[in-house]
Formats: sequence, structure tokens, C-alpha cells
Amino acid sequence: VMPDKVTTQTLFEFHRHKLSLKWIAGQGGKDRSLKREETALARASLVGHLNAIHPNQVQVLGPWEFKYLNGLGKNSYHDVIQQVFSNLPAAVIIADDLTADDSIIEKAEKTNTPLLYSPLDSQKVVNRLHYFLEYKLAESSILHGVFMEVHGLGVLLTGKSGIGKSELALELVNRGHRLIADDAPEFSRIGPDTIRGHCPLLLRGFLEVRGLGVINVQKMFGDSAIKPSKNLRLIVQLKSIEDEEINHLDRLGGSYDAITLLDTEIQAVMIPVAPGRNLAVLVEAATRQYIQLQSGYNASLDFMHNQKKLLDSEKQ
Repeated sequence: VMPDKVTTQTLFEFHRHKLSLKWIAGQGGKDRSLKREETALARASLVGHLNAIHPNQVQVLGPWEFKYLNGLGKNSYHDVIQQVFSNLPAAVIIADDLTADDSIIEKAEKTNTPLLYSPLDSQKVVNRLHYFLEYKLAESSILHGVFMEVHGLGVLLTGKSGIGKSELALELVNRGHRLIADDAPEFSRIGPDTIRGHCPLLLRGFLEVRGLGVINVQKMFGDSAIKPSKNLRLIVQLKSIEDEEINHLDRLGGSYDAITLLDTEIQAVMIPVAPGRNLAVLVEAATRQYIQLQSGYNASLDFMHNQKKLLDSEKQ
């Protein structure tokens, strides 16, 4: 899925009250778009403090930038200002309740570059806009499954239609875990190794269960039963399997794999679906086991180590 289109107007409207933004000049550039570039250097330059050499798409001027500019000679000052605006940034933001001089306002109007003002600390402005743009411009993907928060971790339940994902999700909610999205959660890469999943606003809190139809989890279980978004850490693959196939599974190591989503590897575990198996308990255990693995403990290795110690002691 292509990232959302973000214009300066979009950015301004979203943060108008959060950052107390005012539009000083350059209204003609309201439709300038921000985009994620391919190179690592360009990716880091969505928004940041003044940089005339490697320009940010949103240039933020705070006390240090004004101190630098005011320390320049008249010609050098105008050269830097000319360089900043000739790169046609999506916006230039004057932060820390500072005032833009006439030359900056004039250059913004001449180049139709949006010039904005915020009374807030420049680092706060940079951090908030950076997070907003990273999320809005992130490449995204929609997966079929139910996205849950289990023991504080984002867990995606996948499997063929009719295998019981929604029923399992309902059982997990009943056990105190939280629903994020049913059927078609959307995932975005918001960092080098971070995938975040969320539910479209229209579908938030709803779960379709065969036989019951659509239920409102929030109204049935309370506000604490749902969560708007979560980082994806584990994928649980539910697979219908015959008894004889279960006997051939790796009984010590389990059925673990890694799935690549948006160029990021996500840990996956396959759980066989068969009569008499308590899937909710198994998903909880799989989540706890993932947490143990991340902390450096591997139960199967520990078991084999103890077995080897016992065999060695018997040989002596």
C-alpha cells in the first residue's frame, strides 16, 4: 500500500493546535508534498533543524539557528537564507517564540514557501513532526488476520478462513487481553525494525464471530478490551492438522519461523488446530515463550543441556 500523501496544508491543520502554529507567509505553497526518499540520508531529512548543506523537507529554526545566522556578515546571511528557500522546502518553521525578520518573510513570499510560527521549543516541534511524518509516510501492508495485544505484545493471529481466529480472539479478550483489529489490520514500518499495526477507525472495537455475527467488543467488555495500535512482535499461524501430522512435529524446538513483512523479519510460530486443544492457553504460552527467547532463555536448549548433564553423570 502506498503511503498517505502529506502536504504542508495537511501538516499545518493536524498540528495547528498541538503546536500552536500560525501561518506567517507563503500561502501559495500549501500544496507542497512531503515524501519519503529512497536513500538513508534523505530518509533522515524529513524534518530537522536548519541544514543548508543537506536540506530537510521541513526546516526548523530555533535559538541556535538564529544565533548562527545573526553571527554571519550581511552577505553571508542573505546567501544562507537564499540557499534555504531555493531548495523549496515543504515548510520553514520559526520556533521558540522567535520572530522572522523581513528578509525571511519576503523570501518566503517570493518563493511561495510556507513560513510557519510556533511558540514551542524547537526540539519539541522537530520530534512531534518527525514522528508524524514517519508514521504518515511509512510503507504499509494489509494482512488477513486478527491483531491482538497479548501479555503486552502485538500478536497477529493468521490462518485459513473458518479456522477459528475470531473465536480465539474472543476467548483471549475474555481472558483479559485486548483486541486491536479484526480481519484486515493495516501494518506500517515506522522504523528500521519496527512494524506498527492499527485498525481503521470505522472498524475499531468490532469483531465478527461465526454464529453471533458482529459484536462490539468495547461495549461488551469495556474500554480496556481494545487498543488502537501496537507494534507487531509475533505472528501465530493457526493450521488445521491431523493427529498423525502432529506426531511428526519438532517436539523440543517447536514450529518456529521468520516471516518478512515490509522488509522486516517477524518471529512466527505455527500452532496446530485439533479437537481438544486449548488455543487461548497455547497463544498465551507462545507469547510468554517469545518474551523468554528475547531475554536470552531458550527452554529447549535448557532441557537438552540438563539431559546431557544427566547422561554424562551416568557415564561416570
